[in-house]
Amino acid sequence: MWRRRSRRDTDVTCISCGETVPRESAREYDKHGDRWDREGKTFEHLCKPCFRELCHQPREGLEALLVDLDTGGLSREEFLDAYSAAVDAEFGSAERER
Repeated sequence: MWRRRSRRDTDVTCISCGETVPRESAREYDKHGDRWDREGKTFEHLCKPCFRELCHQPREGLEALLVDLDTGGLSREEFLDAYSAAVDAEFGSAERER
């Protein structure tokens, strides 16, 4: 008897560490932060250890901010300076008076 291969039977590659793992040993990653709205989407995957290491804080607007920075060719230090300035402009400085 032929068995139909389900989505759970496939292997996926973790976008963080590059390991190939069974789909059942991975978590879906949706860069838009809305994994419940599935229509017309393809998902990337994270292995369970990498998923546990992620910060699970809200990230609304993060993807757009990173795209707006257009970091092509920036050094790490230049990127971090630009990112910090953009976050400060959007949300205010992290340094608060006590």
